[in-house]
Amino acid sequence: MRLLIAPDSFAGTLSAVQSAHAIASGWRSHAPDDQTIERPMSDGGPGFVGVIAKALGAQLVETSVTGPLGDEVPAEFAVHGSTAYVEAAQACGLALVPPGQRNPEDTTSYGVGQLLKAALAEGVERIVIGLGGTATNDAGAGMLAALGATADGALDCGPRQFARLREIDLGVPRRLFADVDLVVATDVDNPLLGLRGASRSFGPQKGASEEQVMRLEGALEHFHETVGKLPDGKDPAVALGAGAAGGLGYALMMLGATRVPGIATVMDIVGLADLIEQADLVITGEGCFDWQSLRGKVVSGVAAMALNDAKPCVVLAGQVMVGRREYTATGVAAAYSVSDIAGGVEESMADPAGALAAAAARVAKTWSAGRRRSQRERGTAPDGE
Repeated sequence: MRLLIAPDSFAGTLSAVQSAHAIASGWRSHAPDDQTIERPMSDGGPGFVGVIAKALGAQLVETSVTGPLGDEVPAEFAVHGSTAYVEAAQACGLALVPPGQRNPEDTTSYGVGQLLKAALAEGVERIVIGLGGTATNDAGAGMLAALGATADGALDCGPRQFARLREIDLGVPRRLFADVDLVVATDVDNPLLGLRGASRSFGPQKGASEEQVMRLEGALEHFHETVGKLPDGKDPAVALGAGAAGGLGYALMMLGATRVPGIATVMDIVGLADLIEQADLVITGEGCFDWQSLRGKVVSGVAAMALNDAKPCVVLAGQVMVGRREYTATGVAAAYSVSDIAGGVEESMADPAGALAAAAARVAKTWSAGRRRSQRERGTAPDGE
């Protein structure tokens, strides 16, 4: 049996590479005759650069940038040919902010601009930047400041300062990217403002209270009014993905970036379609399989491609928060909760890799045709298998 393992990272615990390895090792412990192929995935969020670099054999360039709280953090980006791959979460990811310090009114995306400048220094002609999993909600103002944007107030201290802004000049950053193909790979298609905008949709998971969400919405609305529209009169604020990464999508589009779905970009780079065609079973997964997973995320993208090739797709997630009716409609044949199998969330978090491997071994008992065949040949297959 050929098994394709293509998971996302398990937020806060395991990278996509680590989760793929844990699933593979757990599966092989109960089905050693099965062939496992590990292809870690990303939708543009945390792990984007690592997944791309592994798939392409790209060069990793190490640097350091300003983190979301203003301190220096290590970061890296990938260079392959004339293209650089940058991950916003490395500069302003939610994982860089301790839970007790999360406040999107004060966090900055300044480090993302530094990453982009470092990529430009490599002489590339194209930059693909993955957006997702950030701690910021500053509409990319900090990033713009790092790239040379000027204003009559602070851009790099978070949206709390936006009310004082009356003028913003994007001339310098626009010239920086005049001859560069800038591509934004997002895991969501939300606009900048409104009920589905950056603040209302993602502010709470970044630590914002209901009152703060309303202030964030007002701050981003004022920022948008101050920046204005593109020279051609178009308004990126309403574009798909403008609200990604706390509005970083919007700021990048103001510099001329085009948006692509992150998961589709990664699937194309890793050659997922060919791998699924060769597989008998596909396993994907993430930390929490919820309603957001059903659109634009790794799980939904992998499941849809598997369904298109008539291959069963199974999800292993830290927690499963959607019902069978909802997930089967997306092409998922079955979903298993690692925390349920481990006996609870605390138990699974105590040893994330071990718990995921144990869950994979448990799932192999049901799904591994090779193991059932071997047991029948030895006369040891349990009832029901």
